[in-house]
Amino acid sequence: MGEDLVLDTAIRDWVLIPLSVVMVLIGILRYFVSKLMRSSSQLSDPKIIKEGQVVIRARNLRAGANFIPAKSFRARKFYYSNEENGLLYVPKGQAQNPQAQMFSDPNMAMDMMKKNLSMIIPQTLTFAWVNFFFSGFVAAKIPFPLTQRFRSMLQNGIDLSTVDVSYVSSRSWYFLNLFGLRGLFSLILGEENATDDTQRMMQMSGFGFDPSKSLGAEKDALDIIQHEWTLPKFEQRAGAVLRKLVY
Repeated sequence: MGEDLVLDTAIRDWVLIPLSVVMVLIGILRYFVSKLMRSSSQLSDPKIIKEGQVVIRARNLRAGANFIPAKSFRARKFYYSNEENGLLYVPKGQAQNPQAQMFSDPNMAMDMMKKNLSMIIPQTLTFAWVNFFFSGFVAAKIPFPLTQRFRSMLQNGIDLSTVDVSYVSSRSWYFLNLFGLRGLFSLILGEENATDDTQRMMQMSGFGFDPSKSLGAEKDALDIIQHEWTLPKFEQRAGAVLRKLVY
């Protein structure tokens, strides 16, 4: 069991709250900077918008497949996944290569470089600011016990093995805010915001998004789904639930 500490309220007022507020403001600022740096060609590609809408409609069909009759489901499934003119079917010769698409379109490479710069530069400056002013502080405490595996993640910058694992250092609090504010940014800026750092780090190793893979994956998921209409058995299941509640 680690040693219990009494945290000063000044640490909350001058370390924890300012660090959290600054991380939120920097995320919002990065969103608007990325929006200004985005080229007009990226915003008005009707083919990408159409393919995205098709994927969303196919997912909605899979989610509500059991609420429509089998005949209706088969008709919609054929409309999306038939190999003649299905919306989700992409012939092998027509599959786009994102690497070749990027090299053929210089605006795409420039947009990717702008996105990476808008992520790397603010993170580097913010981390230097946190490391210079707030290094070594114990900023907060997690209200539930944790195992020793979380020590390296929550106590970055503190070299004391006697401190309980539930205490969070200021540097670790910075990383928790960096990767854990996606839900807050989604509420403030909308779902399609430009502040998802984990998704950007995954995209930095690639050259672009291949829509044919998304369409093919959705087609495979729609092909293997097993339809079972739930409405004919709805009365029996409702009666069983009511009997459990009454008796």
